[in-house]
This record gives sequence, structure tokens and C-alpha cells, in this order.
Amino acid sequence: MKITEQEVRYVADLANLKLSDDEILTHMDTLNELDTSNVQPMAQVLYDADETATLRPDREWEPLGNEAALANAPQPGTGYYKVPKVIER
Repeated sequence: MKITEQEVRYVADLANLKLSDDEILTHMDTLNELDTSNVQPMAQVLYDADETATLRPDREWEPLGNEAALANAPQPGTGYYKVPKVIER
């Protein structure tokens, strides 16, 4: 299965990579050279499993509450977490 330019651009955007057209084509060529014929498809995270599965049962819990959720926040403010701006778009 060949990877498309659109897929490379999508993944690059998710990773906040600024790639030129030449870089994208180079990455596509490199990825298309890989032999993946013997690679098994990835399994879903949620699967039918027997008793030894490490999934916990779903149970109802009381909500945490705003005060408890913000108790260890370095900069709580008006009911929300205050965080520095990290993404520039």
C-alpha cells in the first residue's frame, strides 16, 4: 500500500512539521521503498479478551469536583487550569 502526499501532509501537520514540497516527496519516496508485505496489520486497542485481560470493569464513580481537580494545579484560576501558550498557529 503506497502512502499518498495527502497522508504525509496530514501527519506532518499533526506533528507541527513545516515541510517543503521537496521534503514531502522525499519522505514519500523513502516510505514507499519499505517492504511491508510481511508486517501484520495493527490490532485494535479494544478487543475481545479472556479473563487474563488487563482491562478494568466499568463502574460508576462520584465526580471529582472542581476544587479537588484544581487542588494541585500550579496556577488555578476561576475554575480552570491556567497554562502557558505552547502552540502557535
